[in-house]
Amino acid sequence: MEINVEMVKSLREVTGAGMMECKKALQEAKGDVEQAKKILRARGAQVAEKRAGREAKQGVVEAYIHAGGRIGAMVEINCETDFVARTEEFKLLARDIAMQIAAMNPLVVDRADVPAELVEKERKDSREQAISEGKNEQIADKIAEGRLEKYYQEVVLTEQAFIKDPQRMIKDLIMDMTAKTGENVSIRRFQRFELGIDGTK
Repeated sequence: MEINVEMVKSLREVTGAGMMECKKALQEAKGDVEQAKKILRARGAQVAEKRAGREAKQGVVEAYIHAGGRIGAMVEINCETDFVARTEEFKLLARDIAMQIAAMNPLVVDRADVPAELVEKERKDSREQAISEGKNEQIADKIAEGRLEKYYQEVVLTEQAFIKDPQRMIKDLIMDMTAKTGENVSIRRFQRFELGIDGTK
């Protein structure tokens, strides 16, 4: 299939990747736009992995207050340079993530931040429930691990489905921004506030 300029421009608008990167991805995907998006996302993940060790001390603190003023969230998103931090795209990313926090009430930024006792409790409760439903121990262990994955998707910010596009996770947004900017982009911390409620969970 011939890759024309309009196809490349369209993919660029959606992904924010460079023209040449979009053209190569479309060629590799034989004109399949969805496949090209996956290719670009995979390349973004590779770039993010390479950049992960680099120091990121610039960035923004963004706040989002939900309509009615009963729920709000603040988040710190880091990057390597003030130049990237000041871009509209970076600020929009921070706002989207603050909105995500307000709406979905995550507990931690990354999976590694989930307290070990909470992981163990979730695994034990799920296993006991499966056994009480008549499953043998081996099946119960598999069910417990599956339920633990779902638990992570609920409480870990980077593993939550993005509220504006449930096909993507928050970590996909971070990887995309890393690929676009060539900088290490990360979520450092956040806080959620709900009127009359002490703490986030």
